[in-house]
Amino acid sequence: MDLSLKQLEEAVGLRRQIDSLEQRLASLVGGGGRAAGSASRTGGRGRRRTMSAATRAKIAAAARARWARTRSRRGKGGSSGASKGGGGRGARRRGRMSAAARKKLSDMMKARWAARRKSAGGQK
Repeated sequence: MDLSLKQLEEAVGLRRQIDSLEQRLASLVGGGGRAAGSASRTGGRGRRRTMSAATRAKIAAAARARWARTRSRRGKGGSSGASKGGGGRGARRRGRMSAAARKKLSDMMKARWAARRKSAGGQK
């Protein structure tokens, strides 16, 4: 494909116009569009989104309020931390094991380690 110098200059000019229009569109729309994709295509990471101090303060206040709610529930409803309403997470206590089950597992592990020590001792 043979292009004259004039055609190449025109193509470069069009590419510059397209890039500037994409940047304007991205600033209006909020980063969507080809401007974000072109950064990844060229291998660059693109610009990081920044957050205003007011927005960060709102997020921090909301997080503190969530933690305060969690702590207040923990004090009221016993030690499980699970109460009715709120968090949207399951209220089950998980990972609890009876003393008998804990002893059974302990005995099984002791037997395994004894067998391992015995087999290692025989190889030396």
